[in-house]
Amino acid sequence: MTRSAETAQARAPKRLKVPRKLTGEMREVYLRIPPDIECVRHASFDDPAVAGRLFGPNALRVHVPEWFNPPEIPDDRHTARIKPIKLAAEQEVLLFLRYNYARHRLMQFIAQQNRRCCVNRAREIVLWYQRVLECCSELVRANMALVLAMAKRVQIPHVEFEDLVSEGNMALLRCIDKFDVARGFKFSTYACRGILKSFHRLSTKSARYRQQFPSTFEADLGLPGVEDKKHDVEWDDSIHSLRQIFANNRAQLTD
Repeated sequence: MTRSAETAQARAPKRLKVPRKLTGEMREVYLRIPPDIECVRHASFDDPAVAGRLFGPNALRVHVPEWFNPPEIPDDRHTARIKPIKLAAEQEVLLFLRYNYARHRLMQFIAQQNRRCCVNRAREIVLWYQRVLECCSELVRANMALVLAMAKRVQIPHVEFEDLVSEGNMALLRCIDKFDVARGFKFSTYACRGILKSFHRLSTKSARYRQQFPSTFEADLGLPGVEDKKHDVEWDDSIHSLRQIFANNRAQLTD
């Protein structure tokens, strides 16, 4: 094994140990958990009562409605009206604290599970991982309008609007993972800058790609039977032209 392969193997995250008694749907969820989860720590995480305040029965309920993504984007992007989901400042802080605390507890359980595998701890890992996914989904739904709002402001040559939205969605996920509520800023201020940076990176990659491959791709050329159909059409046109020439004797032929 080469030194580069040994380094890559050392850096590769180790898989979670799977207890034998863990079966069914819980086992499937457990196998999907990434072992290299990280979180943004907060000073309140050291308080033993923080779990009850964030996830207990008396914790504040935050309702995030379903995000409606319009099926068609009008050509005039600046006239498209997108209704954002507005959260109060304390609701936004609470969602991010829940998200990062769930990841914090998940990191602790994963470290303990790697030292000593236990089925009860595996169930706790699945529970906190499901809470991580739920909190992340709520944060994404609450901020999806930021992506479309930023995409409407950007005009990148030779880049489709759907590609902008896709790149912005990935940037939104990265911003959610790295946002620190302890700094006192609104998430939209942080996320809009990150989304715009992702658009600039996409513009640079698109320009570099067009320099290397200046010709455009014809989608119809890759379809089966296109050349045969084109040949048949040209053959029929040629036969029709010959019949017209013979019928009107345009070539002035003798009998």
